This record gives sequence, structure tokens and C-alpha cells, in this order.
Amino acid sequence: ANGQRLATAIAEERAAAGYAVVSGLARGIDTAAHEGALRGGRSIACIAGGIDVAYPVENAALQARIGKAGAVLAEAPPGTAPQARHFPRRHRIIAGLSLATLVVEAAPRSGSLITARLAGEAGREVFAVPGSPLDPRARGANGLRRDGAHLAETAQDIIDVLRAPLHRARQMLLAEAPPPALAEPPPEGEMREKVSVAVAGLLGPAPTAVDDLIRRCQFSAAAVHSVLLDLELAGRIETLPGNRVALLAGQG
Repeated sequence: ANGQRLATAIAEERAAAGYAVVSGLARGIDTAAHEGALRGGRSIACIAGGIDVAYPVENAALQARIGKAGAVLAEAPPGTAPQARHFPRRHRIIAGLSLATLVVEAAPRSGSLITARLAGEAGREVFAVPGSPLDPRARGANGLRRDGAHLAETAQDIIDVLRAPLHRARQMLLAEAPPPALAEPPPEGEMREKVSVAVAGLLGPAPTAVDDLIRRCQFSAAAVHSVLLDLELAGRIETLPGNRVALLAGQG
């Protein structure tokens, strides 16, 4: 129960910050993560069977909700009943989609450890929630910690580690396919300072649409987006669903 509560809380907070939370729609931790993510924003379910097959059957309604508010991914043809050999293939998709993998609970031979290993091999970040050495469900996560996985007790632990790789990922995406609004170079020097002051003056703890910020501060979209990225990487603002931003508590 404690593991499920933690999974729900972390997933909800990450989804509310604009991330999509990926999991495998299994009983327990997976289900808790999907439920939390849907409360805060979006979730992605990677399933082992066909796209039209709900497994476990008690998650049929949850699978339908995820399909409407996020995405359900299946590699097997429609109508395929999930079998044991299908699940390891699903783990590689989960690891490949994600900037980071968080293991909340895992027995020594858990499938979650396969996902964590694949994520590490792909150069992604791996996090683990520590547990009692007397609890067999904690041995897998504790083993990951011994092998160098990041400690995760709150969503903020993940945010702090992901700032750098998230920045690199965004830069790669912009380099490959820059949207028209960001095609011009970001502002520098005195102009950048003017944009920063104007944007900061319009931000508050209540979510504000980025499009409104651009209209009200009278600077280009590229300049505003560049400043917002700096503020996010500095931990001063959070990005929310619907292309909105808000100041974090204690920031001004």
C-alpha cells in the first residue's frame, strides 16, 4: 500500500508538471502510477497483448481512460492475448520512451529490473525508491541503489536530476525541427535582460498561458520561450499542461 501511494503521488506531480508518465498497466504499482498521472495530466500505457485486449481485465476501464487522455501502445497484432514471453519486449518500449525509469518496488527477478537495465544500457537515468532489507519487494530497488541508481523519495528528486538531460533533449529537438516561432536566434545581452524582466513581471503562482505572456510582453515568441527555458532549468517555474507556466513556491 505504501508503494502504491508513493507511485500515485510521484506520477501525479510529474504529470502536473507537463510530463507524460509511462508504465505497463499491470496490477499494483503500474496501476497506481497511471491513476496518479491521469489526475495530473497524461499517461502512456505499454501493453503486452493486442491493442484491443485489456489485461488484467480489471484495468479495462483504466486502459480506455488512458487511450482518451494519453496513449496506449501495443506491438502485438490486435486480438493477441498477452503471454509471458511478450512482457520483456514491452519493457524495452517503456525504457526507450522515457527520459528516466523509476523503480518503486521490485523483487530480485522482477520485470521492473529488466526495464531499469534496458534504460541504463540506453544511457537513460534510473531511479529507485529504497526499502527495508527485510522486505523482499525492496531487494530489487535496493540492489539498483547499490549499483548507482539515483535515490528517489519525492518527485523533486527526479526533477533535479532530469534538468540537464531534458535541456539537451529539447536542444536536439529544436536543432532537428525548429518550430517557426523559435526559428530566430534567442536574445542576448541587454535585450535578453529586458525580456527576462518583462516575463518575470507577468508570472505568478497562478498558471499563465505562454501565448498570453507573448502577447502581453510584446517580445517575440522565440525570446519568451528562451527565457522561460532558463527559468525552468533554474527551478523558478514549472511547466503545466495546456502550455501554461507558473512560479514555484518561494520564487519571485
